[in-house]
Amino acid sequence: MLKRLIVVLAFLPFFAAGTAGPVAPVRGAGGAVGPSCMLKGKKLYGKFQIVNAFPDLKVQIVDAFPDLKVQVVDAFPDKCGKWKMVNAFPDVKIQMVTAFPDLKIKYVNAFPGLP
Repeated sequence: MLKRLIVVLAFLPFFAAGTAGPVAPVRGAGGAVGPSCMLKGKKLYGKFQIVNAFPDLKVQIVDAFPDLKVQVVDAFPDKCGKWKMVNAFPDVKIQMVTAFPDLKIKYVNAFPGLP
């Protein structure tokens, strides 16, 4: 009887730790963009340049469940999700990747911003 009690008490901390309080949600790449439209200290609107090395952000293009809807514009990239692509003097340098992105985007023709 004493051995059973010791075995039960040995496993009790493992079970009690999981129910001790609310568990914070785990965040991956998804949902990383806050209401300020910033990620890793970089604003997600303005002038963007695509690079192959040393990016500020790694970006993956998706069709479903994006973190940000992006509209490529020629002028006035002044709102969340409006990007102007440039070859020099960007606000943010991005690298296109197929796995492990910092940000998942979907290109749109209207209504850019947070989904």
